Amino acid sequence: MVLTARFSSLPDLVSLETRWRALEAASASSFFLGWTWTGCWLESYGVRPELLTVADQEGGDVALALLGHAMMPRLLGRCATLSLNQSGDPASDRPYVEYNGLLVAKPNECAAVSAFHDALARRMDWRALRLSGIVPASPLLGMPARRSLRLDRSPVYQVDLDAVRDASGDYLSLLSSNTRSQIRRAIKDHGGALPSITLASSAAQSAAWIEEMRVLNEGRHSDNAWADPAFRRFVALLADRGRDNGEVELLRFTAADGGTVGLLVNFVYRGQAMNYQSAFAAPRSSRDKPGLLCHAAAVAHYAGQGLSLYSLLAGKDRYKQSLATREEALEWWVIERFSPRLEGEALLRRLFRRPASA
Repeated sequence: MVLTARFSSLPDLVSLETRWRALEAASASSFFLGWTWTGCWLESYGVRPELLTVADQEGGDVALALLGHAMMPRLLGRCATLSLNQSGDPASDRPYVEYNGLLVAKPNECAAVSAFHDALARRMDWRALRLSGIVPASPLLGMPARRSLRLDRSPVYQVDLDAVRDASGDYLSLLSSNTRSQIRRAIKDHGGALPSITLASSAAQSAAWIEEMRVLNEGRHSDNAWADPAFRRFVALLADRGRDNGEVELLRFTAADGGTVGLLVNFVYRGQAMNYQSAFAAPRSSRDKPGLLCHAAAVAHYAGQGLSLYSLLAGKDRYKQSLATREEALEWWVIERFSPRLEGEALLRRLFRRPASA
C-alpha cells in the first residue's frame, strides 16, 4: 500500500473528533492516543498543534498525529523542535503523554511511520524531533539522524491481574514479604479490611473530589501539578468525558469508620486499568500506608472485573516497584535531523568562519 503524509493546520475539533474516533476504532492504540485524552488536552489547554495525516491512495486516513512546533532551549541556544503529540510548551505539556506514537489503523504502523519520516525530511523548518514516552525500539526511531539522544528511560510497573485471579484473588501472596507485611499491618489499622471504593457519578461530585485531591497534594511535591489550574481543568474534563464512555474512573477509597483513605484517577481502556493521578490522606499511625491500601483495593476491584492489567504508568517511585508483579519501560528521545542541505550550510560556515583577531 502506497501511503502519503502531509501536515496541515488543526481543523475544528468536531470534525477532527469524527476522523479520530473512526481511526481509533481500527487501531490498537493506547489510551494516550485515543480521543478522550487527545480531545481533552486540545480543549482544556487551547493548544493548536499541526495535524499529521497519513492517507492511502484513495485519501482515506491511515494514521493521524499532532505535531507541536516551538523553539526549545538547548545547551547551544534555542532550537526549532517538533514534538509528537505535544505542543512544545512545558506548561501545556504537563499532562505527560505516555505510550506515544501515531494513531494508526492495523496493520500499517511501519508503512505509516515511513511516510511520516519522508514528510519530515521534506520540511526545512525544524532541527530536532522530540519523542516523549515511546516504547523501546519504536519504529519512530528509525529515521536518518545526525544524532539521537535518549533523555530518559522509565520503568512502567504493573500488576498482572490474570496472576491475581490464578492466586484465587490473593494479590498479597504475589508480593515481597516486606510489602505484604506493610499492607497487612495497615489493613489491621483500618478495621481488618481494605478500603471500600466509590466511583464519582456526576460532574459536581468529580469537581468536589478533584478539589479534595488538590488539597491533599498541597506541599507534597516540589513540582506539584495540582497547583496548576490548567492541569486541574484537564483532569476534570477527563473525568467528565471518561465517565460518560467508561474510559476514566475517579475513585474514592473509604475506611470502615467512614474516613477518607485516598482518591485515584484511573484510565480503563481495552481491558487494562492505568493509574494516572492519586491523592492520599495523612497516615493514621506509623504503620498506616494509605497509598498501598488504595492500590491494593484497586487491584482487587479490577481483578474482579476481569481486566488483564493494572498499570502504575511511568515512574521510578519505590512504592510502584513494591506493588508490581511485572514491568515494561518507556523512553524519551530527541532526534537531531540529518539534512544534506543543512549539513552543507554548517560546513560552509565552519570553512569561512572569520579567524579570531590576534
